[in-house]
Amino acid sequence: MMPNTRDFPPLTPFAASVVEGKRRLPLSDTENLMVGAFGGTLECTVQMPLITLKICQQSKKPFPTSIGGWFRGVTAAAAPLGPITAVQVAVNGAIERAVTGGDRGPTDPERVGVAMAAGAASSVLYSPVDLVVIQQQKLGLDSPGATISAIVKEHGAAGMMRGFWSCVGREAIYTAGYLGLAPIAKDYLTSNVEYFKSNELAASIVGSSIGGTVAAVLTHPVDTSKTCAQSDIAGVKYPNARTALGMVYREGGIKALYGGGLARTARLCGAFFIINNIREAAIDWKTARAEA
Repeated sequence: MMPNTRDFPPLTPFAASVVEGKRRLPLSDTENLMVGAFGGTLECTVQMPLITLKICQQSKKPFPTSIGGWFRGVTAAAAPLGPITAVQVAVNGAIERAVTGGDRGPTDPERVGVAMAAGAASSVLYSPVDLVVIQQQKLGLDSPGATISAIVKEHGAAGMMRGFWSCVGREAIYTAGYLGLAPIAKDYLTSNVEYFKSNELAASIVGSSIGGTVAAVLTHPVDTSKTCAQSDIAGVKYPNARTALGMVYREGGIKALYGGGLARTARLCGAFFIINNIREAAIDWKTARAEA
């Protein structure tokens, strides 16, 4: 493993496909943007039923009764999620280069800290996206545009940023999970556990599962309070996400704060695996073309 030759730490199973000792070419900022955009869009589209399940459980809405219902809001969720993931990956790279000077690989604490900063920055885009998805499902509207118009008409432009600070906390930890903890866990397994030394796919699955589970456990109460606040955009029951956190706990305890937790945990593990695999495949493809 040669950390100085990467923009980011090794993330998924295809690392073994490059012969040891040969330099793997890092992706450029533009390539990272493209990989992040594709990976984010793909994982969200594939896993939209898990997102719908989580929202229904958190906001106590009835489950959809049709396939289309389970995928309602997929355009609002997937189309912006590609650019959001792209921003997370690209900003992560820019901050990492600033921290390391571009002449060494990041330490494990630096991986996590840099990823947290990138995730927090992406909340400027992600918070309004979450709001539109939640409101589109609640209002039963057919398009994100119609949902945005309804929100702005009723609550003004400031209404689009409801739940912003809770999204900052959630995304900081989420991004630390997939750009930090998941690759760290995978690296540890392939370096220290005999079975995983020759089974990097299995190491990637386990690493992604560890990263996704930890991120989900740490962020789900915040995500629940954010979902409640964004679902109640008028603030009739929940004036803000911080108040919603306390109210949900008083009404239902820890169990209520983790409503939809299994669905979201599964979604995060899948997202980490899909995005990281796509990025590693892109690195291998670029390296192979350069050596041809």
